[in-house]
Amino acid sequence: MQNEKDTYPLDISVVIPVYEEEGSVEELVAQLIEVLDRTERSFKILFVDDGSSDDTLRILREANERDDRVKIVSFRRNFGQTAALAAGFDYARGGIVVTLDGDLQNDPEDIPRLVEKVEEGYDLVSGWRVKRRDPFLSRRLPSMIANWLISRITGVKLHDYGCTLKAFRHEVVKKVSLYGEMHRFIPAIASGLGVSVAELPVNHRPRTTGKSKYGLFRTVKVILDLITVKFMLSYSTRPIHIFGLIGLGCGGLGVAIGVWLFFQKLILRMPIGNRPALLLAVLLVFIGVQFITIGLLAELQTRAYHETQGKATYTVRETVGL
Repeated sequence: MQNEKDTYPLDISVVIPVYEEEGSVEELVAQLIEVLDRTERSFKILFVDDGSSDDTLRILREANERDDRVKIVSFRRNFGQTAALAAGFDYARGGIVVTLDGDLQNDPEDIPRLVEKVEEGYDLVSGWRVKRRDPFLSRRLPSMIANWLISRITGVKLHDYGCTLKAFRHEVVKKVSLYGEMHRFIPAIASGLGVSVAELPVNHRPRTTGKSKYGLFRTVKVILDLITVKFMLSYSTRPIHIFGLIGLGCGGLGVAIGVWLFFQKLILRMPIGNRPALLLAVLLVFIGVQFITIGLLAELQTRAYHETQGKATYTVRETVGL
């Protein structure tokens, strides 16, 4: 296996999105530097300040003055965790990129174990908060349901999609496009690249400062984003397969109802002019035609996108002799 030291200027980049975490970032910096120094690897710690209005940015600037291995990307306003992680991935230069939350609930002591697991040959190693220190009804129960749904629908089986503590190979984060609120689906999105995924139990500490930025309404967003991820993973390069299937189903049902009504009219001599089933049959046929048309237009758009952008429909793990 190629050594990251031979390819990248750093061994490890740590990416941490923060939003109004003035009570925790100073201690987090101290813990990270202590842990990463023990690994005897080159590293940078990149904080992405997501438009904090408290003293988070000031504290980070002071940390940078004390140790220039602490880097900062500051947003003009709050764009959300997905945008913060995307910016962190853009600026990361390490052969291995580690992500974690800025609230001290993720334990920096787990980072060396995740890095070692990546070096065993995995492309992505995700943390699993076995003993999670969060309220059951408002946090853990919705998370359990979401993890089960995501694993079943995407086919990437993880116990804890919501754990930010993860380690990636550099090439993985550079090829993952994040938008909306897709950060929790990174392992599933990366699976489309054919990456190997592992999961490690990690320590999870109770929150001692600040307050959680998430609530129960987040579950609704997870479901909507999950639909998008499933479509992107399974049908982004062949949209006619999903739209056409729906169209054929609706159109076929409409034709079947129409044939039955035709049989009743001609053979059984039953009046059908004022029956709702007739309108339903016509409506289903029209809906079927519309879905198939949408699928064909989506196919044309997909073809145009890949051809004009020069974007391949595959990813290469390595080349030999080129």
